[in-house]
Amino acid sequence: MVDFTDTKEEATFRTEVQTFIEENAPQLDGGEGLGFGGGRLSKGARKAFDGWRDALVERGWIAPHWKKEYGGADLTVKEQFILNEEFAESGTFNVGGFGVMMLGPTLIIHGTEEQKEEHLSAILKGEVNWCQGWSEPGAGSDLASLQTRAIRDGDDFVINGQKIWTSGAQFADSMYMLARTDPDAPKHRGISFFLLDMKAPGVTVQPLEQMSGQAGFNEVFFEDVRVPSQNMVGEENRGWYVGATLMDYERSGIGNSVGTQRRLNRLLKTAKDLPQDQSMLQRNNNVRLTFADRFIDAGIALLFSQRIMSMQSKAQVPNHEASMAKLFSTEMGQRISALNIMLFGLYGNMMDRQREEAQKGAAARGYLQAVSATIAGGTSEIQRNIIATRGLGLPRG
Repeated sequence: MVDFTDTKEEATFRTEVQTFIEENAPQLDGGEGLGFGGGRLSKGARKAFDGWRDALVERGWIAPHWKKEYGGADLTVKEQFILNEEFAESGTFNVGGFGVMMLGPTLIIHGTEEQKEEHLSAILKGEVNWCQGWSEPGAGSDLASLQTRAIRDGDDFVINGQKIWTSGAQFADSMYMLARTDPDAPKHRGISFFLLDMKAPGVTVQPLEQMSGQAGFNEVFFEDVRVPSQNMVGEENRGWYVGATLMDYERSGIGNSVGTQRRLNRLLKTAKDLPQDQSMLQRNNNVRLTFADRFIDAGIALLFSQRIMSMQSKAQVPNHEASMAKLFSTEMGQRISALNIMLFGLYGNMMDRQREEAQKGAAARGYLQAVSATIAGGTSEIQRNIIATRGLGLPRG
């Protein structure tokens, strides 16, 4: 059963978060886009970004799920949900990125004391921007088929191979990655987990321009890249299980959908403000009905998030439930992006950043970008297989 109510203590915490946001959050709407994707910011945006980060670090809220001894806040699952919910409702965000969300917790569990000392504080302070070296041209959904090789040579490992779909690699300082250290072992048992300097000799990054015109992903090539053996996390040939810990953090996000209603409200206001001859909202009843459907979708997505949060609060591990939430929310994102296109009629198809009536191309770019969300973190087909076999108990095909 999902509990939708706040206890007295949780209500007090919610008020604390709201006050913190009012006093510290940078103004984001209508201003420069601040995020943790690693892009280059202007001086003004950088100052606002750094000030917000410092305030979060001081509270331990930049890593609310970490233990306090490592600089986190050790919040309960429900408190984390409240934090994410209030951030989304206000249009603010957490700035931790891959390092805080995934690598940090993995180092806390599997890292040596030296690795924790070297990396955890730098992750919290934003001194190092991390990217994830997972997928390869022949190893996407079947990640365990990866072929990038790491061969021991004295105190180093020498890495050769290629990664692809590497988000933010062109801006990253370091990468956490999986590479095959025993080609003769069963595919899950011959993989090791490494931390790699992106400026090391032999690393080449090639941005991949998407159909939206942006380069959010990259190819990364490794040619005789030397990685010190102390940069291996966990045991040699046991990296798959270290990576599995990290993927649990990647897929257990709560509150990712709580900002969807806010996005829809913003979109509705934009559509209402358009001249009647430019807005399909005022001219087409089907568009209005579609808008209503998307608000219903947003409510359902929030229920999925609340279900996962409730399970985690009871020390249960969401499995097919997380796949249901991921599948629904990413496909909902595509439906919302399609609605955005519809609202502006033929103008919605324009990519021109100079045309105000085309939302400066935002509708068209958003529609194209929404496709990748159903692929990242496990494709929709993979999620459906998990739901079928683990949720419904159907036989594997």
